[in-house]
Amino acid sequence: MKNNHNTIAEKRVNLSTCKWLLAVLSGLMLTASFPPGRLSWIAWFALVPLLKSLENESPFQAFKLGLIAGTVHYITLIYWIVVVLEHYGNLNPFISIGIYLFLCLYLSVYLAFFSTITTFLRSSRFILMFTASLWVGLEYLRAGLLTGFPWCLLGYTQYKHLYIIQIADFCGVYGLSFLIILFNVFLYHIFFMQHNKRGIFLKWEALAVVLIAGGVLAYGHYRLSEDQPAKESRQHIKVAVIQANIDQSIKWNPAYQSRTISTYQKLTRTTFDFKPDVIIWPETAVPFFFQNNSELSSKLFSLSKESGAILIFGSPAYKQIGGAIKYYNRAYLLTPKGHPPQFYDKVHLVPFGEYVPLRKILFFVNHLVQAAGNFEKGDKIAPLNHSNLSFGTLICFEAIFPEIARAHVRESSNILINLTNDAWFGMTSAPYQHLSMAVFRTVENRLPLIRAANTGFSAYISPQGQIVALSTLFSQDCLKVSVDLAKHPLTFYARFGDLLAISLLVISFIKVLSYFWIKWNKPKQGRLS
Repeated sequence: MKNNHNTIAEKRVNLSTCKWLLAVLSGLMLTASFPPGRLSWIAWFALVPLLKSLENESPFQAFKLGLIAGTVHYITLIYWIVVVLEHYGNLNPFISIGIYLFLCLYLSVYLAFFSTITTFLRSSRFILMFTASLWVGLEYLRAGLLTGFPWCLLGYTQYKHLYIIQIADFCGVYGLSFLIILFNVFLYHIFFMQHNKRGIFLKWEALAVVLIAGGVLAYGHYRLSEDQPAKESRQHIKVAVIQANIDQSIKWNPAYQSRTISTYQKLTRTTFDFKPDVIIWPETAVPFFFQNNSELSSKLFSLSKESGAILIFGSPAYKQIGGAIKYYNRAYLLTPKGHPPQFYDKVHLVPFGEYVPLRKILFFVNHLVQAAGNFEKGDKIAPLNHSNLSFGTLICFEAIFPEIARAHVRESSNILINLTNDAWFGMTSAPYQHLSMAVFRTVENRLPLIRAANTGFSAYISPQGQIVALSTLFSQDCLKVSVDLAKHPLTFYARFGDLLAISLLVISFIKVLSYFWIKWNKPKQGRLS
């Protein structure tokens, strides 16, 4: 008898270990499907091991398995946060690692809830649809709760697959996430589920998957092959993007301010033979207060006049409101005719980078910005305009928030620009991930995007999401690109936003409520009978 008990106990331990390993495998596969690797195809079955591990498990055990998968995924995905906090932010290593692990744990909770709730859906008739809806609903919550952190949503893994991502002009990145999860659950059911009782339902779900996938590909083919707008409806401009590769460790040193401006001037003048209409420098390319440094600021006015081009650049700024001074991360636009500068202040700041959330509680966390202290968010989203050009400006982190790009487009922007300083990331995977998310802003709004980065990646991305021109990381570079600004009506996504994601969140909420309603009422029905 003892031997039998020991054998059963060993099997339970082995089974538990096996399920933990399956959860870990899913976490690693999820990370592998994101840039900089070229394994985006892994995303289509990355969750199958986790779904297998959840078989016959209680909601509590499922929560733990999901937490394991999520923790492994985010620890390996956003490890670069430690580099930002410690190396460039000069934070204590223990505080840096603590913030990093806390963020990873927080993000993992979403995958843990996903795993838990899937245990309620086992007997659902349309389990594929409900599971995919649940995933998207949780992604949408993650994108909005606690200031939002929609970094590397699952759909972003497919940023290079143009035929697939064209549906983003209808449903954003969430449509891709829905499709990927749908396929993951479908594969799991094919290879691991017993279908003797659910065979007929699986056939209908298989048909639905085929029809949805076929529709996505057909729509992608249509969008990529449709006739280009007539020449008379297009506006053609030349854009020069300057990537100066200024070392982050000396960027804010006053002794290097003149040298920094000289570097940008020298690189900009190399593009004069291209005769650009617009010249774009990166976020905080001007490492001083442009608004009150007359000596260095005059050089920028002169450069715009000399080039005959619009000059757009980033610089810190301030306002005195009452007795307090407020600091802003700002983008300026100068014209060759010397009009008063236009500016846009960043509206979505980076937590622990440009401001400290819950500052009274987290008093021990120093800010990272070495230039001007704790930033304030801008008052409004408005494009920078000159003549018939309207620049929807996304400063750094703002490029991962589709609602900001949409707001610019609804204000009649006809080109998107992204000023960023990815030097904070160092030689990590973060610059690749940041670029991949910017691709979706073009498809969602059917507008081109010009990206200017201090150390890379600078890029020109077409309205179809194709990366037409790309700089190299940590090098001085000048991109010279010709951009066609076609007149397009607002896309469905630009008009209505995340209607799909919100709908799927509501469906998931109703499904979970109905599950508990039925469960709670079953005993009552039994007593009445």
